[in-house]
Amino acid sequence: MLTNNDILKKIRIALELQESDILQILSLAHFDLSHTELRALFRNPDHRNYKECGDQLLRRFLDGLIIRNRGPRKEKKTLYPKNSPYYKKKNKDES
Repeated sequence: MLTNNDILKKIRIALELQESDILQILSLAHFDLSHTELRALFRNPDHRNYKECGDQLLRRFLDGLIIRNRGPRKEKKTLYPKNSPYYKKKNKDES
């Protein structure tokens, strides 16, 4: 079974990312991580300094990767203007 650490490693290799690239991508998603913590994610699971990659870290990394490649997310356009009586009702149903 693939762990989050394995997924992060595979993406790192596939995109030929350096440590500085990964830290930059994480900062785009407003997630701060030190070099030491990042290195711990790529260690062997048997190593005493190994750190498990959590779901939030992987999610933020993928969000940062999207921002890096596509640009920041644009505001979602709504069907109704904000002052319309249908605005709240319709937009709550879409979420």
